[in-house]
Amino acid sequence: MQIYWTKINKIIEETPEIRTYLLDRPEEFTWEEGSHTHFALKGFNAGDKPNKSLVRHMSISTLPYENAIGITTRIREQCSEFKSILRNLEVGNEVAIFKTHSNVPLKREDKNIYLLSSGVGLATFRPLVLEYFERAANVNQIHSLNINSSNDFLFTNIFKSAPDKKFTAQFVNNRTDYYGAVHNLAADKNGLFYIVGSDQFVVQNIEILREHDIKPEQIILDKREKELPKFFSSN
Repeated sequence: MQIYWTKINKIIEETPEIRTYLLDRPEEFTWEEGSHTHFALKGFNAGDKPNKSLVRHMSISTLPYENAIGITTRIREQCSEFKSILRNLEVGNEVAIFKTHSNVPLKREDKNIYLLSSGVGLATFRPLVLEYFERAANVNQIHSLNINSSNDFLFTNIFKSAPDKKFTAQFVNNRTDYYGAVHNLAADKNGLFYIVGSDQFVVQNIEILREHDIKPEQIILDKREKELPKFFSSN
């Protein structure tokens, strides 16, 4: 297993609770849109066994051409040991990344794509939208729907409707509006629906989509293949 040690190049305060850590990109390190990685803090591999409390599974919110590995995460006042250490890191501090993989690459099947996310889950979709803007081939259009009760919406410079690019961005701050919008989007029986958020959020979205006869193969989750059955078994 290749472990890449790299330095924090920049820290962006996206909202009062959300930060993006931009990491130097090792020359040989590459990834595709929708990728996640294991993000580890110093000392995680110092003992006989890895200290799992110093490792988190994180989405990469950038693309390789941006020449930085972006990790966007929420850090609340009351947080885990991992987030507490992360909050105090500065530019120049070292972190590690390893085991990088994408469960949600952009599917080019000449269909409409719907990106359903909650809060910081939007970070997973940022690279998909950038990839689509760079090359729209075999994608009809993209609609992003994000719920964030704090009204501190992320990446609004990218997630803004652009009719000329066949891209629509929709932000809502309450569940009623959000799930009402999902019901409306599910009227597209041929669409592809990507979902990123908590397990409960994912399950609730799947239930609505299945009510509208959206097939499991049209629903793309940021989960390993072995995890998928638990989300679809009751649907």
